[in-house]
Amino acid sequence: MAAASISRGSTYLLLGSSGVGKTLLVKRLQKLCSKDGAKNLGEPPATLPTIGTNLTDLPIGKKITVRELGGCMGPIWSSYYSDCCCVLYMIDAARPTQISSSCVQLLSLLSAEVLASVPVLLIFNKIDLPCYMSLVEMKSLFRIQDIIACAKQSITVVETSARDGTGLSSVMEWFHSTLHD
Repeated sequence: MAAASISRGSTYLLLGSSGVGKTLLVKRLQKLCSKDGAKNLGEPPATLPTIGTNLTDLPIGKKITVRELGGCMGPIWSSYYSDCCCVLYMIDAARPTQISSSCVQLLSLLSAEVLASVPVLLIFNKIDLPCYMSLVEMKSLFRIQDIIACAKQSITVVETSARDGTGLSSVMEWFHSTLHD
């Protein structure tokens, strides 16, 4: 019954297709928040695909809770929307075959009325892989400027590699900005 005890003001919803790196991102952010993590992220920890939901607390200014939903839960993501104050949506920048389904999922969550005032962080992950598409290519394929122009939400776009830590500071900056809004 954890869902009933979480307040809308502190839960961040982490969404994305299976295999985009959501679990690794959360583990790396946890490490970054630890005392020694800011100095050395170390090797990426092992992860398993999320089946269901994971709740992770991050001490970022104040304690926030990230609720990661497994990609296989896409059809029921909307049942978790009312419990969140912000959405992180992750896309695999190295998997072009997933672009159209990721875009459909993104448009679906942006059109949800309950999320109309919820800030969104759009994360293009896996930029460390040789086959990744550049941010310019991804923005063009997703028509990000059109989406941002039409969306009711504030949308921030970042590139990351949860594996090597690239871009995690931008994710942390976004978290901090949402605490001060």
